Amino acid sequence: MFKNHPKGLLAAALANMGERFGFYTMMAILSLFLMSKFGLDETNAGIIYSIFYFSIYVLAFVGGLIADRTKNFKGTILIGLVLMAVGYFIIAIPTPTPVPAKSFVFYLALTCFGLLVIAFGNGLFKGNLQALVGQMYDHPEYSKMRDSGFSLFYMFINVGAIFAPLAAVGVRNWWVNSHGFQYNPDLPSLCHDFLKGNISADASTRFQQLATSVGFNGTDLASFAKEYLNVFATGFHYAFAVAIFAMIISLVIYLVNKYKFPDPSSKDNSVRVSYDEMDVKEVKQRLYALFAVFAVVIFFWFSFHQNGLTLTFFAKDYTNLSNVNINLGFTTLRGAELFQSINPFFVVFLTPVVMAVFGALRARGKEPSTPKKIAIGMGIAATAYILMVIGSLSVPTKAAVTEMGGLPDAQRVTPLLLITTYFILTVAELFISPLGISFVSKVAPPKYQGMMQGLWLCATAAGNSLLFIGAIFYERIPISLTWTVFVIACLISMCTMLFMLKWLERVAK
Repeated sequence: MFKNHPKGLLAAALANMGERFGFYTMMAILSLFLMSKFGLDETNAGIIYSIFYFSIYVLAFVGGLIADRTKNFKGTILIGLVLMAVGYFIIAIPTPTPVPAKSFVFYLALTCFGLLVIAFGNGLFKGNLQALVGQMYDHPEYSKMRDSGFSLFYMFINVGAIFAPLAAVGVRNWWVNSHGFQYNPDLPSLCHDFLKGNISADASTRFQQLATSVGFNGTDLASFAKEYLNVFATGFHYAFAVAIFAMIISLVIYLVNKYKFPDPSSKDNSVRVSYDEMDVKEVKQRLYALFAVFAVVIFFWFSFHQNGLTLTFFAKDYTNLSNVNINLGFTTLRGAELFQSINPFFVVFLTPVVMAVFGALRARGKEPSTPKKIAIGMGIAATAYILMVIGSLSVPTKAAVTEMGGLPDAQRVTPLLLITTYFILTVAELFISPLGISFVSKVAPPKYQGMMQGLWLCATAAGNSLLFIGAIFYERIPISLTWTVFVIACLISMCTMLFMLKWLERVAK
């Protein structure tokens, strides 16, 4: 699979697995952790989620600047790995739940500080490792393999991402089960509402029923609510701890294989010297093209990264999880978070298929250009949300669901709706994310490689900063209309890319 590719590619992919493990752990459980730990609603959890994801990607720009200025890509990446491990450690430390009112701000701030440390470490790591991979393909021997190389890199790092949500859910549910309870996605919010005294009569009745179903056999519902929340949130804390071990493994792999990566500061790199002589006009054209693509993908990422927010909310509130239950003996794999394993699984499964299709087209001289592939991917993403629109037409509003204390399983949609949606979104992702990185590495002037990879992630950050809008819509308008917003965003992205296509293809030659 890695034949004819630079030998450093496999090492880079392995080194990135730990970061991806932590990323997908966070994506799977962060919003639900904030809601169960602090009693936040979807909107406020969505705001913190959006800020975190914005920070992860915008700080990649800072990391790119640091690496470009110091020419120490490898050292910058190393510091990033260490900082991410520290950030996960901060969040993994169990704190009191329910959070006392007098210390609510402190513990929420502590959690946000841990998230900031993770984001800064990720900023030092992610874009710069991608830049090093791109530099491997600057050599004429490997230049024609750039797109396939980044696709392999993207596929391989998602192997770790498959297991992150499974591990997080397994640890959380193991802790819940070890304390005599069972997992139920509706109970944390009902516990918070009961303790705050703002629970409706219907929701109160359902709360009592669910409490009995998960192992409560007493009469003091207030004590049960406090105990269940504490156990549930502590399980989440320990789930974050799993990411620490993944980061340590990634760190070891990186240190052992560091010598295989290119050194941008090397004076012997003849390939780079020739590029450095690029005239000012060409540099400007390349930068203009990159900035145009960066602006367009904002709309796509605003839609795609709903997988960890509104799509996760939909899995919890509207999807029948009764059959999504794998008993491992010591723990059970059940929860809305499990759907976050679907995307990386499909990435690993579909990448060879997509590469084979592109390879066959290349052999016939009909392979689409990288900008055209990106435009096609945006159109595919729109179809995923069209499916969600159709599948959500008959479900009640979020406000109605809250009033009744959660939907009975019989009124929930089949898990196949989300599975199919994630399948389509993954196909779209394979047309956009690895190929977008490839486009940046090919078009960016050499002295701006780190910065441009950082700006690609900044564009992602801009899209992520808008994620909370999806959470607001989710709470306030019919669910089908929420998905319609993302359909429109993806179609805007596609049409704009097609409008600029010929210009982008000229620049990318």
